[in-house]
Amino acid sequence: MQPIQGIQLIPLQSTTGKAEVTKAENGFSDLLTGMVAEVDNQQKAADTAIQEVHAGGAKNLPEAMIAMEQADISIRFMVQVRNKAMEAYQEIMRMQV
Repeated sequence: MQPIQGIQLIPLQSTTGKAEVTKAENGFSDLLTGMVAEVDNQQKAADTAIQEVHAGGAKNLPEAMIAMEQADISIRFMVQVRNKAMEAYQEIMRMQV
């Protein structure tokens, strides 16, 4: 699993333009898209490793188990990110303007 890259923070000022907001949205979107792609790749690698073990291929059982655990940890991490994002969204929706 690759570490999360730093997100460039945009200062909250009244002069913040629409282009800067769009840039931040695209950066966050790209970050999430990359995370989902990495989780998907790890799930596919684990599936391939298990299939090779069942077929008696070159992969051995410990390597397959490691691939499965990496995939499991990455999917659990992604679920936690989703949960935190949903909590943040719900908190914003509860705010009174």
